[in-house]
Amino acid sequence: MAKKFISIVIVPNWKTNFRTITIPQKAIRLIIGAGVAFAVFFVFFLLDYFSMTITKAKYRELVKETAAQKELIANYESTIAQMKETISNFENYARKINVLAGIQSPENIKGEPGLGGGEKFDLNLNSKTSKEISPGAIQAIKQRAESVEKNLSYMLHFFESQMTTLATTPTIWPTVGWVSSSFGPRIDPFTGRNAFHTGLDIATNLNNPVVATANGVVVQVGFDKYKGYYVSISHGNGFSTEYWHLQKYVVKAGQKVERGQVIGYVGKTGKALGPHLHYEVHLNGKPINPIDYIIEE
Repeated sequence: MAKKFISIVIVPNWKTNFRTITIPQKAIRLIIGAGVAFAVFFVFFLLDYFSMTITKAKYRELVKETAAQKELIANYESTIAQMKETISNFENYARKINVLAGIQSPENIKGEPGLGGGEKFDLNLNSKTSKEISPGAIQAIKQRAESVEKNLSYMLHFFESQMTTLATTPTIWPTVGWVSSSFGPRIDPFTGRNAFHTGLDIATNLNNPVVATANGVVVQVGFDKYKGYYVSISHGNGFSTEYWHLQKYVVKAGQKVERGQVIGYVGKTGKALGPHLHYEVHLNGKPINPIDYIIEE
């Protein structure tokens, strides 16, 4: 069987002769098939290229959104941590004011509510960590804040009618320093035996001023071989305070004093290893922990 050909005749318009190109029909089919295959491949290539371009653009947008969300979450975590710390501080502050108001006794308060001086107290809440920002955690924080707000609001109204009582309650630090020995059981530094410490030892610089921690009347000043130079103040409502190991005192018995008034200066007189103030608070003649009543930060 004779092969089939396709002839292409080329006739230039500037010549009289012509040229004939003969191509086998099979070759034409191969060329057309290859062209169609190339066209299909090229179309798929273009579709894949545009698809990848769109995907990359979306990926870049997602990366930006993810980075923004991470930053937002970090800000939320920081904010919630600050809120927890603030609420915890307010709760401790409210506990102290409750004690002053007689609403709750110090023995029923969990943990140490005192702040200041040289001792640090744990203010972390017993709840989820600050990194958990679920709606439930946020709602719990909100409820605690509302509870503290109501408590403080109630006590504000209570103290508006109890200003005299508050003025005679020892609520500030008697001097600037750090607590070197707390109220309660300890090892006596002189004898090495177990003993009960009836006040706070506040270590500080020699001659730092010592102030009255509430309004009152000086009932006794003098010198004792254990106390050194000391001042004793009666505040009324069963409260009294004592200040030991003074370098000197600047008040006299029978003198009225106000909260924050200088009554003497830190020394190391009497039974003292170094410059410090031994500070005691008595309620109805019984020594109590001064930290329970100090609300000054």
